[in-house]
Amino acid sequence: MEDVEEREVGGLRVRIDRLLCVGFGDCMEPAPALFDFDDEGIARFAGGVDGASRDQVLEACRACPVDAIAVFDGDGDQLVP
Repeated sequence: MEDVEEREVGGLRVRIDRLLCVGFGDCMEPAPALFDFDDEGIARFAGGVDGASRDQVLEACRACPVDAIAVFDGDGDQLVP
């Protein structure tokens, strides 16, 4: 698996820096369909990427205590963190 994963979710580009992730799982509570853990306990995108709302995406990314998740709008401007 790559060190950085990116997906388009609800018109936002979401990036997980898997090298920064320490596996707290705080991102999963607001958006359980968006994220899950791999075998090493590091966040990755789950199968339900399309099931997450814009608000859930932003809340999940804000919840990351180590800023391993970043969110960008359609113009490429970083919204979170």
